[in-house]
Amino acid sequence: MSKNLVIVESPAKAKTIQKYLGKDFEVKSSFGHIRDLPKKGMGIDLATFSPDYEVSADKKKLVTELKAAVKKANMVWLASDEDREGEAIAWHLADELKLKPENRKRIVFHEITKNAILKAIENPRDIDQNLVNAQQARRVLDRIVGFEMSPVLWKKVKPGLSAGRVQSVAVRLIVEREKEIREFVPKASFKLDGVFLNTAEQEIAAKLKKDFEKEADAEHFLELAKNTEFKVLNVETRPGTRSASAPFTTSTLQQEASSRLGYNVTTTMRLAQTLYEEGHITYMRTDSVNLSQEAIEGAKKQITSEYGAEYSAPRKYTTKSASAQEAHEAIRPTDFSVKSIGDSQLNKLYQLIYRRTLASQMANAKIEKTVIEIGNTQLPQHFEAQGEVIIFDGFLKAYGIVKTDDEDDDSNEKLLPKVKVGETLSYKTITATEKFTRPSARYTEAGLVKKLEELGIGRPSTYAPTIQTIQNRAYVDKREIEPQTREVIKMSLTKDKIKKVVLEEKFGGDKNKFVPTDIGEVVNDFLTDNFREILDYGFTARVEESFDEIANGDQKWKEMMTNFYSKFHPRIEDVEENADRATGDRLLGIDPKTGKNVHARIGRFGPMIQIGETEDEEKPVFASLMAGQNIATITLEEALELFKLPFDLQDFEGQPVSVGVGRFGPYVKWGEAFISIPKGEDPLSVDQARAEEIINEKKKADAPIASYKGEPVTKGAGRFGPFIKYKDIFINVPKRYNFENLSQADINELIEAKLEKEANRYIQQWEKEKISIENGRWGPFVKFGKAMFKIPKKKDDTKYEAEELKSVSLDEVKKWITDQDKNAFAEKKKPAAKKTTAKKPATAKKTTAAKKK
Repeated sequence: MSKNLVIVESPAKAKTIQKYLGKDFEVKSSFGHIRDLPKKGMGIDLATFSPDYEVSADKKKLVTELKAAVKKANMVWLASDEDREGEAIAWHLADELKLKPENRKRIVFHEITKNAILKAIENPRDIDQNLVNAQQARRVLDRIVGFEMSPVLWKKVKPGLSAGRVQSVAVRLIVEREKEIREFVPKASFKLDGVFLNTAEQEIAAKLKKDFEKEADAEHFLELAKNTEFKVLNVETRPGTRSASAPFTTSTLQQEASSRLGYNVTTTMRLAQTLYEEGHITYMRTDSVNLSQEAIEGAKKQITSEYGAEYSAPRKYTTKSASAQEAHEAIRPTDFSVKSIGDSQLNKLYQLIYRRTLASQMANAKIEKTVIEIGNTQLPQHFEAQGEVIIFDGFLKAYGIVKTDDEDDDSNEKLLPKVKVGETLSYKTITATEKFTRPSARYTEAGLVKKLEELGIGRPSTYAPTIQTIQNRAYVDKREIEPQTREVIKMSLTKDKIKKVVLEEKFGGDKNKFVPTDIGEVVNDFLTDNFREILDYGFTARVEESFDEIANGDQKWKEMMTNFYSKFHPRIEDVEENADRATGDRLLGIDPKTGKNVHARIGRFGPMIQIGETEDEEKPVFASLMAGQNIATITLEEALELFKLPFDLQDFEGQPVSVGVGRFGPYVKWGEAFISIPKGEDPLSVDQARAEEIINEKKKADAPIASYKGEPVTKGAGRFGPFIKYKDIFINVPKRYNFENLSQADINELIEAKLEKEANRYIQQWEKEKISIENGRWGPFVKFGKAMFKIPKKKDDTKYEAEELKSVSLDEVKKWITDQDKNAFAEKKKPAAKKTTAKKPATAKKTTAAKKK
């Protein structure tokens, strides 16, 4: 048996490292953290801020295996990642596996290469408790913020919501940007462009140096230009340079992978993790742009051999961020002689990292910029043409140029023909086009990461999970924003004639950018009103600085927690006691038919319109908003249109037909079947013919594709992907099957596997009581309704076998449930009564608050 046991975080990394260390070492994976705060309950003693860590159920078997491996080893090498999270994983392993200081060593490495691993083995250290404490401080503080703020949201906004220190600030950024866009008032001006010809009939595109605010001024300029002789007033050629960007940090990699490859943040980090674990790149969670001397030498060698010595310009980069750890490296290839790798998706990201690192060590590009001034002394403004010639491509040879979102698409920096000062030019055409100013753009994933980094909020390891969380919580989404249309004036001067036309221009549309949802806006407004300090950008950045101080040993983490909680908890109590409920209520106006108030607000099932007040004798009526509508922007007219739904059409094939809108969007109802209306289609436009078309499409889609034991089998696509349906059983179809062309053998195989799984699912089942003992992935468990409960050990402290569980009585199972949740059965009767009594006063209070506004 191996004398040395190495424990790493991931199995992929374990496989790579094992081949470097040989038979004297056994490499095992902890699969991330082996223990954490409990999923249920806060798990923190608020008097001392001591966390109550536990080994999760899915890790117990693994921990047992690791303990057995530890007993057989003389030395345990803890080789988790070199960041704070990795240090905490090593500390949890040492504590849970009862490793003595003399029998354990901590090793770290920036890359998974043979040299790096062997060097790490030669230079072990002990666990850095300061780094562990910084991670504990983040984990505990974020758990407290989430656990104490979230119930306030349940009470004051809507059940099931959540808050978090970083996620709530990210949502705030998106909401504030959206409000900025709504409040933006565009200003019009006229931009003039000219195309001029020299004596050789070569075109020169130029822009007027100044825009005109008024149409009359632009038209007057065209009148002056009509009979003007244009000349080259000045030609200026000046040398310039372009330099490469620094090597990648986590955030710049996420931004560049988004703009160049179209990858979202989560995809980028998943691929980078794989590249790291397979030994192709250095550690991918870093805020340092530093390169090791070994890397600089490796890049120089590759550049010189591939491009020539004149392209090499070795340099060191320093990180602006005070919290960055220069001992860490930027993200770079581990071996510059490896120019590509097999997997195409991985290779795209690898190529980006490879070329960016090479470019950072290459000479500046040399350019020659030419500016030609065109005009006449009689004209109040002159035109300017700009061109650029690359004299020496330098780093561009490896990396090229990419325009940013902020760069003007109309930029006419190109090669210009040779002209002399005083040379006469004729105009081919001069156009004056009305242009409107634009608001700041909505955030893309990469843009949001950049902003969070600028503000000092979060760290490399937090960007991807934060962005994923705010989408999972449905606080923001990436829905398509339909563009609006406006008229613009365009005047053209050609052959001494001015032609004026009015064109239509689309504006304000967006795709794949963050937009806050209604609930996201209401939650954000409630939190910023009541927890301004927690959502303050400066405060969130200062908390990150405190974590850095703890990591450096300059601050004690429990003292930091005590200071934070002494201010935070009283605020929680005050808000819970005194804050008004938040529904985002907005009074749109009066319904002309009834004379009642029309409100837009958040209801139990999401955003809705309400006509009338809760305290009125006649109950209010409600309508759900449609996709793309928003309680903050919907007009009275648009709101009243919603009450035209549902409406009835004629019967079809003996069954009634109606059109409506519900929780999941607009639908056609045919008999008892609800059929979704295609996305983007206005339900009010659905007539009898279109309704029948939608019904027939659904009938065709639902038509049996096969049969199994005489019963029809249908197929469809749901939230979890493609499926087939047999009787009342939905069966997911894995990717290895060709869903469009499922054979009878495929269908038989899928159904039989599902039936076998279902047959083995229940050990015992009491349908009337909604209680069952079921086989789970990690062993048998008890299910009551939707809740799951552990099966306790027997009196002799051993586990129940599946056969023994078949004879356990219902009373015994009920006792197991009540031991874990005393109110499990009492709650069955109480909620309904509680909801109806609590609902009325809450809504009444809410409407009065809205009226006061």
